[in-house]
Amino acid sequence: MTIQINTDKNIEGNERFTEYFTSLIEDKLSRYDKITRIELHLSDENGSRDGHPDKRCLIEARLEGKQPIAVTNIADTNEQAVEGALNKLKTSLDTALGKMKNY
Repeated sequence: MTIQINTDKNIEGNERFTEYFTSLIEDKLSRYDKITRIELHLSDENGSRDGHPDKRCLIEARLEGKQPIAVTNIADTNEQAVEGALNKLKTSLDTALGKMKNY
């Protein structure tokens, strides 16, 4: 599984940041062997202005031979946004892979 992490100009995506979210993704999605690629996009909706929730996480999972699955979550922190999006993605993957087994 290839993992790509993208941030907007308002979020500093340093090496430690990337390593943390890469290991989180690998841990949460390790049981899904049909995933070939994960793209994570983090953005700060309000930029430097105050306002909550304003961290947006979009995760796109690409499955072998299938259309990509994308989910979005908005939360107060980057960690909460990613965790919420990963939970939504796991639910979507379970549904999609469950349907594939029935055919």
